[in-house]
Amino acid sequence: MPDTALVTGASSGIGAEFARYHASKGGDLVIVARRKEPLEALKLELEKAYSVSVTAFAMDVGTSGKATDLYETVRSHDIDVDILINNAGFGGYGAFLDRELAKDQAMIDLNVSALVTLSRLFGNEMRTRRHGKMLHVSSVASFIPGPYQAVYYATKAFVTSFSQALDHEMRRDGITSTALCPGVVRTEFIASANLEGTGLSKQKGASPKSVAKCGYDAMMKGQLIAINERQLSFILNWIVPLIPHRQVLKMVESMQSK
Repeated sequence: MPDTALVTGASSGIGAEFARYHASKGGDLVIVARRKEPLEALKLELEKAYSVSVTAFAMDVGTSGKATDLYETVRSHDIDVDILINNAGFGGYGAFLDRELAKDQAMIDLNVSALVTLSRLFGNEMRTRRHGKMLHVSSVASFIPGPYQAVYYATKAFVTSFSQALDHEMRRDGITSTALCPGVVRTEFIASANLEGTGLSKQKGASPKSVAKCGYDAMMKGQLIAINERQLSFILNWIVPLIPHRQVLKMVESMQSK
């Protein structure tokens, strides 16, 4: 039977699809998100469809101390987490100096601080068992700077870098770490980040289901980075590095301007 997976941001989008995909393989789950009702609905759906055990915790892991609280709550339920999927995160549109500082700090707290905390706490348990896998949801944004989403792009650059370093350090302990770097995905992200009317919002985008499968399969294979579109992967790895930095900045600005 597959290992128990913990998925943050599991109430919708890619997070919910991670949970469905893992459950379809017979694996038990711990699902976490801010919104209780959709989380409970997903729990009932998965338990009925796949006869797996699903534990749901409604909490905002981006709030100060909540990531540690989640870990302690999981431990109090005597659940061993073998797969950690750090999916929770959000973005936000606007020039850095025009945005509310509190919103960007909250973004850093969730996208970076909570991810680091959960990786450390559950990672230590994985090391004790000499077995475990981590999947960190990053973005193609991690490969380039992002005018009008400066903090979001920077947090994802951190995630991709951090994930690769963890993999190198932890493989000797039987643990792998994978960064999933998708392009535009058809989720609530565009609306919640106030990106309607930009070039990004006009892209068709991939389905959450296909992105989740791409990332999960890459994690199971122990890959360092997974990009869900081959063309994007080629552009980011072979074309963008050859373009002058100022030109890249202008291209991203144009894509994200309203």
